[in-house]
Amino acid sequence: MNKKEKRSIDKASQFMLERAEKECILTAWDRYEAMQPQCGFGRLGICCRICNMGPCRIDPFSEEEQTGICGATADTIVARNLGRMVAGGAAAHSDHGRDITHALLLAAEGKTDAYTIKDEVKLKKLAKEYGVKVEGRGKEEIAKELAEKIMEEFGRQHGYIKMPFRAPKKRVKVWEELGIMPRGIDREIVEMMHRTHIGVDTDYKNILMHGFRTALSDGWGGSMVATDLSDILFRSPTPILGRVNLGTLSRDEVNVVVHGHEPTLSDVVVYAARDPEIVKLAKEKGAKGINLVGICCTANEILMRHGIPVAGNFLQQELAILTGAVDLMMVDVQCIMPALSTVASSFHTKLVTTSPKNKAPGVTHVEFREEEAYDIAKKILKMAIENFPNRNGDILIPEHNQDLVAGFTAENIYNFLGGTYRATYRPLNDAIIQGRLRGLAGVVGCNNPKITHNYAHVEMAKELIKNDVLVVVTGCSAIADAEAELLRPEVAFKYAGKGLQEICEAVGIPPVLHVGSCVDNSRILIALTNVILEGGLGEDISDLPVAGAAPEWMSEKAVSIAFYFVASGVFTVLGMPFPILGSKNVTNFLCSEVENILGGKFAFESDPIKAAHLMIEHIDKKRKALKLRPLMYQ
Repeated sequence: MNKKEKRSIDKASQFMLERAEKECILTAWDRYEAMQPQCGFGRLGICCRICNMGPCRIDPFSEEEQTGICGATADTIVARNLGRMVAGGAAAHSDHGRDITHALLLAAEGKTDAYTIKDEVKLKKLAKEYGVKVEGRGKEEIAKELAEKIMEEFGRQHGYIKMPFRAPKKRVKVWEELGIMPRGIDREIVEMMHRTHIGVDTDYKNILMHGFRTALSDGWGGSMVATDLSDILFRSPTPILGRVNLGTLSRDEVNVVVHGHEPTLSDVVVYAARDPEIVKLAKEKGAKGINLVGICCTANEILMRHGIPVAGNFLQQELAILTGAVDLMMVDVQCIMPALSTVASSFHTKLVTTSPKNKAPGVTHVEFREEEAYDIAKKILKMAIENFPNRNGDILIPEHNQDLVAGFTAENIYNFLGGTYRATYRPLNDAIIQGRLRGLAGVVGCNNPKITHNYAHVEMAKELIKNDVLVVVTGCSAIADAEAELLRPEVAFKYAGKGLQEICEAVGIPPVLHVGSCVDNSRILIALTNVILEGGLGEDISDLPVAGAAPEWMSEKAVSIAFYFVASGVFTVLGMPFPILGSKNVTNFLCSEVENILGGKFAFESDPIKAAHLMIEHIDKKRKALKLRPLMYQ
C-alpha cells in the first residue's frame, strides 16, 4: 500500500493527493504527520489548563497517586476535559438551532423575502406540540408564536425543554429520576463550564452525568430544533437522486462550493444560481452556467432538499481546491480548516467567509444577514463569475463521481414502509421480530487523518449490512458511503445479507439510508422512538436491537452526539477513544458502569470490522432479551 492509499480509500482523493505532493502543497495529512509524536498526556486526557497555576499533567505510569497543583486527581482532570468537549459540541449544534429559529421568526414577521413556510403540515404539528393555537390562524402568525416559544427554550430557567418529552415514557422517567432531564439548552452548557471551573465539581461521576444532561440538551434540544425548523423553512426532504465526489466539479461551468453546516444562506444560493441574471452573466464570461456543489453538512442539507451534488466530506475540502477548478468556496461555520486560505492562495480560488462567527485573516468576508439573503447570495455568485476567467488552465478534476439516493427521514420512512395510505412502521418492526432483519445501526461522524480516509465508515457499513443490519448514516459518514456507492438500492444484492436484500427489493431502498446532516442525528432518535411506539420491541430505546458508531470522529460535536445517544440508551462504538484513558475510573464508568444507569455505554475499537461485530453482538443480546425469533437466513 503506497502513501496516498494509506491516506484515503477514495480514488478521487488519492488522485488529488498525488497532485498536492507534486506541487508541494500541504494538506491535513501532511500536517498530521508533522505533529508526530503527539503529546501523550493530551491523548490520555491527563493535562489541565483550566487555571493559570499550571498547566498540570499526571504521569500515567507513576505508582504514587498524583494531583495537579490545586489537588485535582487524574479522574477529575479527565472528566473536566471531556465535559468541556461535550459543552463545545452541544454549543455548536445548538447555536445552529438558534440561527434557524431566528430565520423562522424573520420569515414569519415578513422581514425577509428569501424564506417562506414550505412545510405547513409540519409547522402545525410542531405548533400543537408547543401549545400554539393553529385553528383559524395564518401560517405566518402560527410560525411567529412558535419561533418565540422555541427561542425561550434556549434560556429557559424553570421546568424542562419540550422536545425530550417526545422520547418513550420509560426513557423520560429514567432522565427525570437521574436528574438529567435538560432544563434550558444554553443553561446546561453554561453549567458545564461552571462545574469544570477551578474549585467547583471534583466528583468525576457527577461531572460526567451532567455531561449527559448537556448532550441531551443538544440531541433532544438544539439539534432537534435545527432539524424540525429547517424542514418547515426549506421543505421536508423526500428521497432524491444525487451525485457525489470531486468529479462533480465542472471544467466548463463556474464552480461554486458551499461548505459548512448552516443551510440559511446555501439554500438561498441554490435559487439564486438559477436566476436568469446570474446565468446570463456566467455565459457572458465564457462559462456554460453555474455548477453548485457542497462540502460537509451544508452539502447534505442542499442535497437532501434539492439534489445538489456533493463534492466531498471533511478531509476533501482542501482537495476540492487542489483541482484548480473551484472559482469560489463559500464557508459559514464548523469544520472549516484554517488552512483553506493557504491552499487557495496557490490557485485562483476565491475563499469567502459569510458568518460573523467565522472570519479569517486575509480572506474576503461577505457578512450574511437573513433580511438580505437573496441579494447576498447573488453578490457572492457574481464574485465567482468574475473570477472564472482567472483560471490558469491547470485544471485537474478526478473523473470519479457516483450516483446516490438521499432524503430519508423519520417521517417519510412511514410511507416507504407502509405505503401512502397506510403509513406505518409495522413492516420494519415485523421484519425485526420475524428475523428477516437483525436490527438497526446508526453510523455517523467525521473524518480524521489518523484513520485512512473513509475506510472505517465504508468497511463498517459493509460488514453491518452483510449481517442483515439496516444502516442509517448522517454527515461525513453518509458522504463516505455514497462515494463507495453504498447509497444505491442495487448494491443490496452485492453486499447485503439475504434478509436485508429482500427488504430493499420490496421497498426499493438502499441498504444504507442517508438521513441528513450532523444535526439530523435527531431524526434517528425520533425513528427509534417511533419503533417503540409501534410496539413489539420493548418499552424503551435501550430495549431495541440497535447500536451506534462514530468510526472516524474528530470534533467536539461528535462527543456530544455520542453522549446523547448513550444517554438515550444506545450502545455506541467509537473508532478512537475519548481522551480519557489516563483515568481508569472514568474509562470504566463510561464503558461499563453507565450501562446499568442509562442502558447504553461506550466501546472503543479502531478496527471497523471488529467494531461492527461488537455492534452485532449487542444487537443479538437485545434480540435474545426480547425473545425474538431466530434470524431467517443465519
